[in-house]
Amino acid sequence: MHPHLHTKDNSACEAVMTALDECHARGFLWKAVGMCNDAKTQVNKCLRAQRLERTKQNREKAKAKNEQIRSKWAEIDSNS
Repeated sequence: MHPHLHTKDNSACEAVMTALDECHARGFLWKAVGMCNDAKTQVNKCLRAQRLERTKQNREKAKAKNEQIRSKWAEIDSNS
């Protein structure tokens, strides 16, 4: 199962997701012959870019937090 598309984390991709929803609303046959493939590709690219940005931000936060923990441990070791 995939996560829900329309969330606050994916707000930058709202336009392409809406275009995909509109394409899917045209019916099964429209989807079956591949008429929505371009819209799906655009959604995938947009969501990937959003995920990579979140990953980058999370990595930076983790590095800062680890550095803070290391400095506190260094302070504890120097005072012991």
